[in-house]
Amino acid sequence: MIELGLLLERLEVAASRGRIDPGLKIGKISSDSRQVTEGTLFIAVRGYVTDGHRYIGDAVANGAVAVVCETLPDSTGENGAYIVVPDSRKAMAHIAKAFYGDPSDKLQVIGVTGTNGKTTTARLIAAMLNSCGIRAGYIGTGLALAGDEAIPLERTTPEAEELHRLFLLMAERGCRAVVMEVSSHALVLQRTSGIAFAGAVFTNLSQDHLDFHHTMEKYAVAKKQLFGNLAAGGFMVVNADDPYGKFMAENLKDARLYCCTMRSGKPDCPGEAFEEVRSTVLESSMKGTQVKLEIEGEVLEVFFGIPGRHNVMNLMEAFVSVVAMGITPQRVIMSLCSMPQVEGRMEVISNDGGDLFAVVDYAHTPDALDKVIDTLNALKTEGSRLVVVFGCGGNRDRTKRPVMGEVVSRGANCVVVTSDNPRDEDPETIIDHIAEGISSQNYMRFVDRAEAVRSGVNLLKKGDILLVAGKGHEKYQELKGERRYFCDQETVREALYAREISV
Repeated sequence: MIELGLLLERLEVAASRGRIDPGLKIGKISSDSRQVTEGTLFIAVRGYVTDGHRYIGDAVANGAVAVVCETLPDSTGENGAYIVVPDSRKAMAHIAKAFYGDPSDKLQVIGVTGTNGKTTTARLIAAMLNSCGIRAGYIGTGLALAGDEAIPLERTTPEAEELHRLFLLMAERGCRAVVMEVSSHALVLQRTSGIAFAGAVFTNLSQDHLDFHHTMEKYAVAKKQLFGNLAAGGFMVVNADDPYGKFMAENLKDARLYCCTMRSGKPDCPGEAFEEVRSTVLESSMKGTQVKLEIEGEVLEVFFGIPGRHNVMNLMEAFVSVVAMGITPQRVIMSLCSMPQVEGRMEVISNDGGDLFAVVDYAHTPDALDKVIDTLNALKTEGSRLVVVFGCGGNRDRTKRPVMGEVVSRGANCVVVTSDNPRDEDPETIIDHIAEGISSQNYMRFVDRAEAVRSGVNLLKKGDILLVAGKGHEKYQELKGERRYFCDQETVREALYAREISV
């Protein structure tokens, strides 16, 4: 419960109508008129499918005692309170923050953004902080972790009301920090407005979400918004090997900048005031990677239990983020010894004999697929093959489909094309788009993903590697508005077991 006047202090009010009582008690906030009950403040948000301004009347009828909107409705009740703001989405973020008692101010919030590697990097940071004695929550792809509780999420970065409710829960459970994935959609749609980030991490940028951003330039500008929200004295960690790394780090004020590189020579970062962090891969196998890290004049070695050169950058950025939080490099290295696999991120599954390997990975962009395929090809033994099962989502960026087909056909020995989340599109049409980029006609196609995965497993010979890409941690498929349970990992294990008992 909070008084309306305290919420109004956070807003840029352009106009108002009705009875604006600063002492009015607000018991709930919502942007969904169907969720409005007596005592609710309703926020009318313009969406891409519908416009919340159309439902102001419904919200008032359901008990809304105040309305925040960008334009006033044609008719308003005598006793209602109508507050006009320039941007309802931004207003919603500031209202949610105030309503829940500014919980983000009680936490060290670390934001991780980029196209690929957000989940791996964010989960590693949270796990390392917890191991080093700083209780940390996590908010990201598929779930939030608050203490021992795992909370399913619909969005990588939730809407502001849900986001600040999670912050409050984490603070109440003794968290001192929270690591969250920050999507470009969330930044453009103002979900994180008003949060002062203690740290921000940039992983990389490659083609994705162009159905929303339209150009790579606009996509990059959206990502960069995160770094403008750093708290005074905060830190920024960038992948200096990515072409967009320097752009992300430009014009930072009062921030500690860490530039991470896996190349020789000075990293390409703006200005001279940055800490250089370097890593070198010493040895890599399906079991993990031996890495040398250099930071602040120290050289350390660590075994990292996730295979893949591209994951070394994720490791390095996570490592640096925890060091920037005040933990010594040696203590952070010790915490890595017990790091588990990150679900659906280069997650290795093998048969009992240990001679057939499958990797489940969330790679769903051309760049991510290319990196994973290069990694696995480097880990193959002589004479072994790489089999790739993948698809593309429906109702999303169609231009990347043939590009992904080309990437897989170039890098894999055997290609199996299937469904990902077709949503409202015909799965066969999506597969046709992918096939436009496949240079050889020697590929298999199955609309049924389970059948495709089983076929991939059955193609394996001793020493071969199977990559099942695109869904990673997800436990569902979306088809014609319906979510059906589906798990790549379970399907792989069942297929490997069926092969063993049939021999």
